[in-house]
Amino acid sequence: MSRKAALTVVSGLVGNGAPPPQPRVPRRGPIRPTAGGFWFVVRLLPGQVPQDFAKAAPAMAETWQVHAVRVTPRNPGYVRVVASSADPLAAPRIPSQRGSGHLLSVAVGVLETGAQWVMDLRQIPHWLIVGATRSGKSTLINALVASLAPQPVALVGIDCKGGMELSLYGPRLSALATNRAQAAWLLSALVDLTTDRMAICRTARVRNVWGLPDDQRPVPVVVIVDELAELFLIANRSEKDEAHAAGTALIRLAQLGAALGVFLVVAGQRVGSDLGPGVTALRAQLGGRVCHRVADPGTAEMALGDLNPDALKAAQAIRPDQAGTAVLASGDGWERARSHLVSEAEAEATAAQYAHLTPDLPELRDPAAAFEPATYGAAATAVIERLDRDDIA
Repeated sequence: MSRKAALTVVSGLVGNGAPPPQPRVPRRGPIRPTAGGFWFVVRLLPGQVPQDFAKAAPAMAETWQVHAVRVTPRNPGYVRVVASSADPLAAPRIPSQRGSGHLLSVAVGVLETGAQWVMDLRQIPHWLIVGATRSGKSTLINALVASLAPQPVALVGIDCKGGMELSLYGPRLSALATNRAQAAWLLSALVDLTTDRMAICRTARVRNVWGLPDDQRPVPVVVIVDELAELFLIANRSEKDEAHAAGTALIRLAQLGAALGVFLVVAGQRVGSDLGPGVTALRAQLGGRVCHRVADPGTAEMALGDLNPDALKAAQAIRPDQAGTAVLASGDGWERARSHLVSEAEAEATAAQYAHLTPDLPELRDPAAAFEPATYGAAATAVIERLDRDDIA
C-alpha cells in the first residue's frame, strides 16, 4: 500500500507528479463579541456557497462548545457566522422602551442573536402571523398592540370570532368588526379611505403620504385581522359573496396600503390554499412572515415555503414546550425569535391607559348601523353619546 498522502496520489494521477494542491482557508474578519456570544464575517473562496457553511454550523457549535451557530449570507461572497453561548430565547427580557423611537417601529421580543426583535411597519408594511392554539400567536399580538398603543396611530380590529380576542383592546380601537358582515363593510370602508388618500397625494404631487407635510399627513392605520380562516370559509352559497367581498377588499388594502399609511397584520391558526385562491394572492402581498408552532405542515409551507426552505425546516422543529418561539422571515432572510410575554390583563390595561389617543375616523362608522356602538373604539362611542345628548338638548 502506498504511503503517499491521498492528495499526492491524486496529483500524481492527474498532474504528472506535480506537487499536491494545498488546501486554502477562507479569510475571516475580526471576532466581535456580543452579549451572548460572538460573530465574524467570512469571505467565501471561489466555488463556495453559503450553504457549505450552513451545513457545517452544527459541527462548529460542537467544536466551540456553544449553544448554536447560525450562518447567514451577508453580501455577495460573504457569510456572517454567529455563535450563541446560551439560548437567548429561554427567558427574553422586556426592554424598558418597547419602541425604537420611530413611528410604527416597535420591539415585540428578542432574536436568537440576543438583539431586540423589532417590527418596523415602515420597512415591512404587511405581516402574516400563523400559529396553533397556545403557540404564542395571541401573545405576539398583545405585545404588538401594547407597543403601538402609545403611538399616534389608529388601530382597527377584525375578529370574526365574535370579538373574543381583539375586544380586549376596545378602548384603543377606532373600529372593531366582530362578524364577517361587519368585516366586509369595514374593509370596504378602508379601501375607500385609501382611495381618498390617493387623491390627496395626487393633488399634492407626492407619491405617498410620507411626502406630505406633517400637518397634512393622515393618521396611519394598522389593521389587525385575527383568524383569517373565518373570513374565507363558507358554509353555504349565501356566504360566498360576503367572503369574496371581504377577501377582495383585504387584497386591495395589501396592494395599496403601504404608500397610503394603511398597514396589515393578518393572523390565523390555519392558513392554506384550500381556503380559496384569495388566500394565496393575499400571502404574496404580506412581505413579513411569523410562523409559530403549527398543527399542520401546510400552514408552515404557506407562511415560509416561498421565502426560505431553511426557515420552513426551523419552524417545523419548534416543540410544543417552546410557546412564544417563532421563525420570522422576509425577503432579507430569516431568524428565530420569541415574543415578550404580555398577558391579556396587561394588554387590556395598556389599551385603557392610552384610550385618549384613539383617533376618531368618521370614514369607518357605518351609517347603516352595521356596528353596535360597543364595537367602536372609545372615541367613536363618545362621539355617538355626545350626538345623542345634543339631540335631546
